Amino acid sequence: MSAPTPLRHVPVTPANFGTACAVRVRPDQERLVGPVMKSLAEAYVYPANAWPRLILDGDEAVGFFMAFIDIDWNGKGVDFRSGLWRLNVAADAQGRGVGRFAVASVAAELRRRGSTRLYVTWHPGDDGPEGFYRKLGFRTTGEVSEGETVGVLDLA
Repeated sequence: MSAPTPLRHVPVTPANFGTACAVRVRPDQERLVGPVMKSLAEAYVYPANAWPRLILDGDEAVGFFMAFIDIDWNGKGVDFRSGLWRLNVAADAQGRGVGRFAVASVAAELRRRGSTRLYVTWHPGDDGPEGFYRKLGFRTTGEVSEGETVGVLDLA
């Protein structure tokens, strides 16, 4: 029996673009997170601020995440934030640590870039991902952005 392959993330390239776009969450989660294709369009529009990655377990695509780097949060040029913009875990890969891996990967990249906080937003409600983020140490900021709860994780 071989040891489990560790998760890894790679940039989205022309070679794996179709594989990345094929990552699908469970049907009941589709209203909670945008599709990978939307993320890649946003990465194209905001190339200096987006960090999109395909998550692999061996050769199997099991998820996708995209971080935002130094986004002008309120459009006033005074509050620049970084965090997790999108997280899509393939339906058949949920419960295998893929989401936790994605958050840890974004945290490591933000620390490397000198950030001390990781922001995320989520749809409020019992069927949303709030419990997942809270288990990882996120706390709410009291803010709401486009109808979503804003959470933050201290990286220091």
